[in-house]
Amino acid sequence: MKLFTRTLILCLALALTNAAPSQPPDLAAEVAALPDRCAGIEFDAITPDEQGNTFFFKGGHLWKGFHGPAQPSNEIFKKLHDIHPLGHVDAAFRMHNAENPDDHDHIYFFVDDKVVRFYDQSLEDGYPKEMTEEFPGVPTHLDAAVECPKTECMTNTVLFFKGQDVYFYDLATKTVKTKTWSHLPQCTSAFRWLEHYYCFHGHNFTRFHPVSGEVTGNYPKDARNYFMKCPNFGHGGDRTVPKCSEVKLDAISTDDTGKTYFFAGSTYMRLDTSRDGLHGFPITRSWKELTNGVDAVFSYIDKIYLMKDDKVYIYKADAHYTLIEGYPKSLKEELGIEGHVDAAFLCPNEHTVHIIQGGRMRDVDLTATPRAITNDVPLPPHLSDIDAGLCGPDGVKVFKGSQFYLYESPKILATGRIIVEPQKITSAMMGCQD
Repeated sequence: MKLFTRTLILCLALALTNAAPSQPPDLAAEVAALPDRCAGIEFDAITPDEQGNTFFFKGGHLWKGFHGPAQPSNEIFKKLHDIHPLGHVDAAFRMHNAENPDDHDHIYFFVDDKVVRFYDQSLEDGYPKEMTEEFPGVPTHLDAAVECPKTECMTNTVLFFKGQDVYFYDLATKTVKTKTWSHLPQCTSAFRWLEHYYCFHGHNFTRFHPVSGEVTGNYPKDARNYFMKCPNFGHGGDRTVPKCSEVKLDAISTDDTGKTYFFAGSTYMRLDTSRDGLHGFPITRSWKELTNGVDAVFSYIDKIYLMKDDKVYIYKADAHYTLIEGYPKSLKEELGIEGHVDAAFLCPNEHTVHIIQGGRMRDVDLTATPRAITNDVPLPPHLSDIDAGLCGPDGVKVFKGSQFYLYESPKILATGRIIVEPQKITSAMMGCQD
């Protein structure tokens, strides 16, 4: 019987009698020994698995996900305790090395001078191994480890932490470079999440740049406010998830990597088509120059265009969204249009952006120099006040309040005479409450 069920039975028994019931000594000790991450503890390691589940480790226990009770780590990662009598781990990370499918997405655990590898929660043959065999040049008895893909660290790299020293292990060349980051707290675990890097120390964390170690912003912060659900903690205040019937978008766009961005007011949500799911952030976290929201957004060839008032801001669509030098520019200078933009969208593998202004849709060829309007057509009357637009494999969605209209193509959107029935925004699309 699982520990949760056994604990529930014990609690019910205590509630139904005035006398203390007899209980198995091992169960009482087991319940008392469970660590509580909401009490403020220092994690030994943090890592996602190949399914995107995040595991937090402390001693011989772990937590799966951002809420829920602890459980013995050996219940999920069988034989993990066999390499150390106390069952603890020094560090862990999920390998990112797409060029080597035999390694990619496998989890590495480090204990003293040994390393073990798991996939699908099963210990792989040939492990444990000596650290010197698997990662030559990296010290033993680590404090933390985290993966860094080549899109964020130039080459596929693993960062190993020991004291204030960081060892950069290049997966292709198997060489090590060492840096000393004395400005960073000593990390007892490290975690990469949504292309950001976090050093955990005590019950706090500090976000850092994986190449320079630079810390930007007000840190450290209490992990209980961000990475777990705890009573009396949380950075969202009394903010609640909106009802789908109350949703009103300002803009929406999907980039070349398949990430979809929803903008509303001063916040945006990012939906990864991969396992990381839907998450909300202030717009200024990724695009610090956009302090008053956006009017329209579209993505084109590794760049994201954000429009506000009469300006357009163009960012490189890399992990840290770098504003291209010389921007913002006026809409007239960059796209050959003037006036407020209600929505903009670009269909996959095309070079024409469709811009909605009032009751008209204007097309701009992005390959032309200078850019100018190539087509200008009126929209049906019911589409005169569109909030946002998105073009994808299933067609064109134009959003109006908490509803959207789906059209087969931009041409049918502009010239179709049959009124399409609106559809409701759902929780599956945006994480709102149905």
